[in-house]
Amino acid sequence: MTVIAAISGTPAAHAARGATTTIPIVFANGGDPIATGLVTSLSRPTGNITGVTFLTTALAAKRLGLMHELLPTAAVGFLVRPNNPAGESELRGAEAAARDLGLQLHVLTATSERGIDAAFTTLRQQRVGALLVGSDPFFGDSPRHLVDLAARYAVPTMYFAREFVEAGGLMSYGSSPTDTYRQAGVYTGRILKGAKPVDLPILQPTTFELVINLKTAKGLGLTIPQWLLARADQVIE
Repeated sequence: MTVIAAISGTPAAHAARGATTTIPIVFANGGDPIATGLVTSLSRPTGNITGVTFLTTALAAKRLGLMHELLPTAAVGFLVRPNNPAGESELRGAEAAARDLGLQLHVLTATSERGIDAAFTTLRQQRVGALLVGSDPFFGDSPRHLVDLAARYAVPTMYFAREFVEAGGLMSYGSSPTDTYRQAGVYTGRILKGAKPVDLPILQPTTFELVINLKTAKGLGLTIPQWLLARADQVIE
């Protein structure tokens, strides 16, 4: 028995599905698997594909709300990689949340490290006071670069995964990657033992975590209110 583990985002899952209709595929990604066309049902996926979603794109509104609560007067930027179906869905969610909050969301795009550099230059030019980083695997591949730029430009930044905060970023909110990848591993094991993808419903996370780096906040001249610290699952000092 062979299984393809496509665990590096929606494009990887689509590539795997496009390559075979017979080999079982287990994905782990942040996008809505229905909205991005991977499956038509969460409870009973059809064909040869199943998996786990981080729900990272669906959490964009929550991240924006947390940043707005911390910095209610700041203009907010949103960094995305274009031409990613999951990223487009995430952006729509963030824009809807911004409208509800009465905010103008400054959309910035990047497809390379040089593009990320240019985005931060634009932030400074437009006097954008806070940033959300889209949950694209491309950004997850270079957490240190993003964290270093946020520090250099003194931009309070909200990320989608705790790894950024552990590397020196300000805040993150998202599902537990450890739990999600564990679930993908369990599904892969079950298929290797004979289970069929159609009998394995798409799993959604049940554990979410807010991580805050107090040392970074101090460097930015920010005081994190106690009510926000009380909601944090981990505070790095």
